[in-house]
Amino acid sequence: MAVLAWLIIPVVAALLATVWAGWAQRAPRATGDPASLAEHRRFTAAMERSTVGAGRSEGSGR
Repeated sequence: MAVLAWLIIPVVAALLATVWAGWAQRAPRATGDPASLAEHRRFTAAMERSTVGAGRSEGSGR
C-alpha cells in the first residue's frame, strides 16, 4: 500500500503539470479592432497632453 501512495504523488504532479502547460499555452483573447483603436487614441491623447504640459512649464520661466 505504501508503494501506491508513493506512486500517486508523481502521477498527480504530472497531471497538474499537464493542465498548467495547456492553460499557459492557450491563445490570448483578442481585443476587437474598435476597442483597440479607441485605447490607442486615448493613449496618444494622454501622451500629447503630458508633452504639451512639460513644454509650457519650461518656456514660462524665462
